[in-house]
Amino acid sequence: MIPFVRDFDFEYGKSDAVSPLIRRVIARNPGPFTFTGTGTYIVGQGEVAVIDPGPDLPEHLDAILAATRGERVSAILVTHNHADHSPLAGPLKQATGAVTYGCPLAHAPSAMTVKVEDDHDLGFVADVNLCGGGQVAGPGWTFEAIPTPGHTSNHICYALKEENALFSGDHVMGWSTTVIVPPDGDMGDYYASLDRIAQRGFSTLWPTHGPPITEPAPFIAAYKSHRQTREVQITTLMARGLTTIGEMVPVMYAAVDKRLHPAASQSVLAHMLHLVRTGVIASEDARPGLASAFRLTGAP
Repeated sequence: MIPFVRDFDFEYGKSDAVSPLIRRVIARNPGPFTFTGTGTYIVGQGEVAVIDPGPDLPEHLDAILAATRGERVSAILVTHNHADHSPLAGPLKQATGAVTYGCPLAHAPSAMTVKVEDDHDLGFVADVNLCGGGQVAGPGWTFEAIPTPGHTSNHICYALKEENALFSGDHVMGWSTTVIVPPDGDMGDYYASLDRIAQRGFSTLWPTHGPPITEPAPFIAAYKSHRQTREVQITTLMARGLTTIGEMVPVMYAAVDKRLHPAASQSVLAHMLHLVRTGVIASEDARPGLASAFRLTGAP
């Protein structure tokens, strides 16, 4: 079982000091995919970096500017192009003159599947491309950009050297598992990215939604085990004669809010595509999708 962490105290629009270097301001955009809302992080003192400025809400921009009054915002770091993470980067850049950092999407809009969470923000293009990694630094703070594709093709986590902490975006969240939506999301990439983060031995993970994860090693191990268990569920259901995602999701996610079943279907598809690539299952469709039928390898 994943040891989810869901309880924490906050007030919308208020800047809370959560570590010696980190402050957090939470946007008022709660929902089934954002939990209590987007947590925007401010790192440093005097000259600061802002991580995941969030949705384009005037009140949230005002809250960030109020929290950094008298300081210089020199860097805006974006984990990925989703509408609850990146749209406010433009207005914040305009207000502060900060440089934006991130990675462009790998898939064009026409390649996107049906949206199951906040839309992709196709308007955000970072000033500095960190798809291959890199460093962003200021007085008293140093970030390493760690590419972590999986949730999206362009997801980046940011390691804060001074506190051995990681801003994990939607890659690892304490309140829930992350959604993997093909073709931009990829389960094989996600597994590799989880391993990449696990190997680093961070002391704390700061997700964009929800409270921090203070014991990352067992949490990430449980996160990966959960995904592997889903794949065992899939092959077990297939052995019982279920061949489509539409048949599997109500069984696999019987205890989950039905509003999340469309998202669950996308994650199951991501698992199916991974299992096809690894030779565990097969499909007659050249490009398998939500409506495809699958079979265990070797089954008639």
